[in-house]
Amino acid sequence: MRDPVLVINCGSSSIKYALVPEDPALPRQSGLAERLGGNDARLKGVDADGREFSQPLHGADHAEAMAVILERLGGPPPAAVGHRIVHGGERFTGATRIDPAVLRAIETTGALAPLHNPANLVGVRATLALFPALPQVAVFDTAFHQSLPPRAYRYALPQHLYAQHGIRRYGFHGSSHAYVSGRVDHLSTRAHGGWLVAHLGNGCSTCAVWQGQSVDTSMGLTPLEGLVMGTRSGDVDPGLHAHLGRQLGWSLERIDTLLNKESGLLGLSGISNDMRRLEQAAAEHHPGAELAIEVFCYRIAKSLAALSCSLPRLDGIVFTGGIGENASAVRARVIEALPHFGLRLSATANAETVGGQEGRIDAGAAGPELWVIPTDEEGQIAFETRQLLSETPA
Repeated sequence: MRDPVLVINCGSSSIKYALVPEDPALPRQSGLAERLGGNDARLKGVDADGREFSQPLHGADHAEAMAVILERLGGPPPAAVGHRIVHGGERFTGATRIDPAVLRAIETTGALAPLHNPANLVGVRATLALFPALPQVAVFDTAFHQSLPPRAYRYALPQHLYAQHGIRRYGFHGSSHAYVSGRVDHLSTRAHGGWLVAHLGNGCSTCAVWQGQSVDTSMGLTPLEGLVMGTRSGDVDPGLHAHLGRQLGWSLERIDTLLNKESGLLGLSGISNDMRRLEQAAAEHHPGAELAIEVFCYRIAKSLAALSCSLPRLDGIVFTGGIGENASAVRARVIEALPHFGLRLSATANAETVGGQEGRIDAGAAGPELWVIPTDEEGQIAFETRQLLSETPA
């Protein structure tokens, strides 16, 4: 399949898309339709000639926005559509061709991701209506982590909650962790070994990868578990919910909003969830910003140290995501908090490897390697879509 794959990542009020050629050296058409349903809805992107564009959508819904995106696409038409689906539960262990039965299964799994799967399905249905003859594939954030052993994915809860309701750790950011761990295997002389991957952005997660398979990860039943994130708290005492309910009379909905939208870097700093803004404020000695960065980096290091227990050996650490790729000071603080791992950071390489640059940032010593690898979730989704269709042609 030599024609490009159209990758769709649909949210409740947005559609992110990319037309991914088979040749990675060729440019991509890509864009974002945002604030759908509102008068200020807008489509921004890069066209087939590499030019940036922006156009109003004035109240467009997902189907109408998809129609405009289709009109904007130039060059060869897509050969297939790959959809990012956040939660696949235990049923979906890899990319899956979409049919009515798969759609029903994704709907059922939606109870585990009520903020994500229904929005993803809106994009699937809109695309099916526009491209009824094209093969369409679901690529699940959770699928890469289906290789976790029970000791890593089971909560210490009664068996029936797992057996009857699927209450377990699933993990997310699977496309990113799959791409980055595969890329470092390609680049490093220590291929197919043990890697710790830190995906750091507004959403953050860590993953331990052994010989190409996820063996543990920081996110759990939902993307709230684990690291401090932009507005998400990450790990808190599970008793917090009951405490806030008893002491403040808060409902579960209010607590859920607190933990997902008012916490993390934003909650700690009191000023922003943007690391660039926090680093600027910390340089001016803002105490909230200084604390937010310190907690953020400490919790990353703590998570990486814990996940190392799942690896027979540690060959290196890889940073990715918007913060992981650009915040060299964050990377330095994380490495500094892991002195017993024998890590040797090159201050020069670390400072220079920003803005989408890929490369090693260790000092070349005998210890574990340190890498910065920009993630490519769209490329990974396109790759898995092509791979599935080549193995199971219509």
